[in-house]
Amino acid sequence: MDGIEDLELPADGELPFDPDAVTIEDGDVFELLEPAVQQWWLEEFGEYVPENEGFFTPPQRGAIPNVHEGENTLICAPTGSGKTLSAFCAIINELYRRDREFEEGLENSVYCLYVSPLKSLANDIHRNLEVPLEGIESIVDEREGQEMGEIRHAIRHGDTSSSDRQKMLEETPHILNTTPETLAILLNSPKFREKLRTVEYVIVDEIHSLAAGKRGTHLSVSLERLEAMTDHDITRIGCSATIEPLEGVAEFLVGRETPRVSERSSGERSDPGDGDGPGGESREYDIVDARFAREFDLELECPTDDLINTSREVVQERFYRMLHEHVQEHTNTLVFTNTRSGAERVLHNLRERFDGYDEDNSACHHGSLSKEVRQDVEARLKEGSLDVVTSSTSLELGIDMPHVDLVVQVGSPKSVAALLQRVGRAGHRVGQTVTGRVIALDRDELLECAVMLKKAEDGFVDSVSIPENAQDVAAQHVYGMAIAEIRPESEIKDILRRAYPYRNYSEEEWESLVRYLTADYAGLEDKNVYAKIWCDENDPPDGEHHHEEYPVGQPLIGKRGRLARVIYMTNIGTIPDSFTCDVYTRASDEWVGQLDESYLDTLEKGDVFVLGGDHFEYQYRRGSKVYVDRTSARPTVPSWYSERLPLSYDLGCEILAFQKQLLEHYEDGGPPRVRAWLREFPLDDDSVRAIARLFDHQLQYAGVESVSTTDRLTIEVERDRDEYERHYYVHSAYGRKFNDGLSRLLAYHCAQEATANVRVAVADNGFVLSMPLNRKVDIEGIVEDLDPDEVREDLRAALNDTDLLQRYFRINATRSLMILKRYKGYEKSASEQQVSSEMLLGFAEDLENFAVIEETYREILEDKLNVAEIEEIVAGIESGEIDLERHLVDSPTPRAFGLATLSASDVVLAEDESAALQAFHEHVLEEIGDESLRGLSSGE
Repeated sequence: MDGIEDLELPADGELPFDPDAVTIEDGDVFELLEPAVQQWWLEEFGEYVPENEGFFTPPQRGAIPNVHEGENTLICAPTGSGKTLSAFCAIINELYRRDREFEEGLENSVYCLYVSPLKSLANDIHRNLEVPLEGIESIVDEREGQEMGEIRHAIRHGDTSSSDRQKMLEETPHILNTTPETLAILLNSPKFREKLRTVEYVIVDEIHSLAAGKRGTHLSVSLERLEAMTDHDITRIGCSATIEPLEGVAEFLVGRETPRVSERSSGERSDPGDGDGPGGESREYDIVDARFAREFDLELECPTDDLINTSREVVQERFYRMLHEHVQEHTNTLVFTNTRSGAERVLHNLRERFDGYDEDNSACHHGSLSKEVRQDVEARLKEGSLDVVTSSTSLELGIDMPHVDLVVQVGSPKSVAALLQRVGRAGHRVGQTVTGRVIALDRDELLECAVMLKKAEDGFVDSVSIPENAQDVAAQHVYGMAIAEIRPESEIKDILRRAYPYRNYSEEEWESLVRYLTADYAGLEDKNVYAKIWCDENDPPDGEHHHEEYPVGQPLIGKRGRLARVIYMTNIGTIPDSFTCDVYTRASDEWVGQLDESYLDTLEKGDVFVLGGDHFEYQYRRGSKVYVDRTSARPTVPSWYSERLPLSYDLGCEILAFQKQLLEHYEDGGPPRVRAWLREFPLDDDSVRAIARLFDHQLQYAGVESVSTTDRLTIEVERDRDEYERHYYVHSAYGRKFNDGLSRLLAYHCAQEATANVRVAVADNGFVLSMPLNRKVDIEGIVEDLDPDEVREDLRAALNDTDLLQRYFRINATRSLMILKRYKGYEKSASEQQVSSEMLLGFAEDLENFAVIEETYREILEDKLNVAEIEEIVAGIESGEIDLERHLVDSPTPRAFGLATLSASDVVLAEDESAALQAFHEHVLEEIGDESLRGLSSGE
């Protein structure tokens, strides 16, 4: 192998391996590196790695040659497998080669942009960059006759001081670490944007956390604006943990191909409709798929095989004993919970129940803690001094944790992708087994996690949904491009449509956006919403607005307003501000507490919730004030609702497929056959027996048709005479976003038919519609009469006058710069923004095809309520592919226990929930008799 033969040996003259004794599979990759880079790699990472049959991990082996050749690449691999280092290594290698070969060295400008979703992640990568750069420099210095110019690197984000920003203009970093928001600002910074024309590489790290949201949409347009500024193609590298679909995310990374349009060029423009759709065909790319390059040791555990009859105290005691034993058996344990309060509670209980846990060896990490506390925990995790750390979602991304050898997930993480991302924090390098334990504490999550772990073993990954044609993000970028310089309208459309999320952006949508940005609506400026751009044809030479670099008559776009640049720089971004609402009683105007604004998304008039141990019925909101009535009624929306992640739609479909398979095994051989089948899953014995018992009781009590599957949707109807209510339990296990949408749709039609207030409670495995017992609807007929072609329109009508619509209009109006967060030194708080938006909403809804209103409905329907999936299921029911089953029951079936007690899921109501579950369970056992216990006590 030439690379090895030419390698300058370490000081002791010995290679850290015997090249004649091993098969080196990646010698060709090694040979791509400059000799000094080769030597650094060997000194840093040591010997040949038998698990990899070479020097590199699988993602590195695939990615380094691609980056070397300038090929766009999506690198998908588990945490700790060297994805980002592979990209940096190849780029540093190229910069080092170029610095050596050219007498003038590197220019004083940016060659590589590293974009990450988190500022803390940028800091961590910044530190990791120093190691290879300093190491290579020291090796070069030791070699006679060789010199290496400085390869500079720096971080630029919202907290960077003005003095540091000025230094970057004078001594520009060749590698710049930044965030999506800061990149958009740099593209409009007159001086610094010139430094970006030399960019040849862009690394987008943790792309899976960006693609599914508007931050990713914003970044995708920024990358097209950057590409249009250069006279060369930019190599794009995306780094992702487990994600699906790989092709879709890769196309999101690289954008679409249309004839190159330089930002400063003039003349005729090509028709953006050329190619594959308005945005052309996808640029070329390669995918390095090493998602399953690591061994996983996953198992689902349950504290008992009977989560109904075992008291809550016993379940908790066994749970903490299991957790304690796991911590004691491992070096560093990371515990994920589904809420921030849960992370705090688990740590508190560990310290209370067992000796040996204190502030020196245990900690909690989540987004509500101060930056200093989080950084301290991260540093101690990296050095391995913490035995256990509890967290919600804040440690899913970023920092290296080399000593973590176990991840425990408490409850369901709601998607296979999230599960693999979290457990991937353990065994933090290729060659180590990833050890993860999931502990379920209720039967619905037990079932969910069983399917999740089996699908993870099978290589299944939930698909990510990328928002399309977001008008608020388009408004920001069109405004930004107009501020940068006057340019042809067709050029701006071209740049926008080359971004993957806008590949199908229509002329109608463009015209709607331009009408908003030019304030082409009567009365809009009277509401202090002013034009941001002008759009007009280029005047003849004697005209007032002639721009000689463009042909006469060509439509051009430019900025309006003297403060345009300041407004843009201080108001762009996609992360919405949020606030807490003060809650008052209507009767006495008494302040009773606060609610997080996102919690109000779930509340409709008449809903009951718990606050400070008391029950309140929601009435209405005005700005940041919520008005309620005291009540003794049961809650309908649990307090954790807005904090937990929703179940992914794909995993919901897999749960329904699992239930169909389970029914087939049950029919073949009853509970023993089901248990035998479940033992093929990564489950402990208590989990196997608990799931088998659940379905045995379900089927004996209500029959096979009571279980929803991929081709059956079951609805059970219960007459609750104690509460004088009729409950419709809809077993649609497609996840909370889907169920939120379908429940709103059905409640809308039920209210019309019954002329009664319909209460809704939503969970991941279904939802409940409740109405007075003297009101009755034909729920089966309502579902069957749904028209898939009318679902979107009906759901839009159901959103009218809701708090959800008001909140998302405010968010979109702010993102669209219709409401300015910052103006002339004044900063408008989120609650003040809400007041402003409520004053604008009615006016805006009356405007024809108004971009901000249309985007508000699009975001709610498509991104929040899964309208496309609802249309698909409704179409399946209409065509007969999905059967509809309705059951009348005296008491909920076991699969509905979770829905029936959803209203009692607060900690303050734990005893009530246990009592309700026990009552439901006893009723089921009475109905099915002693035979229900057959086979369940055997050791089979």
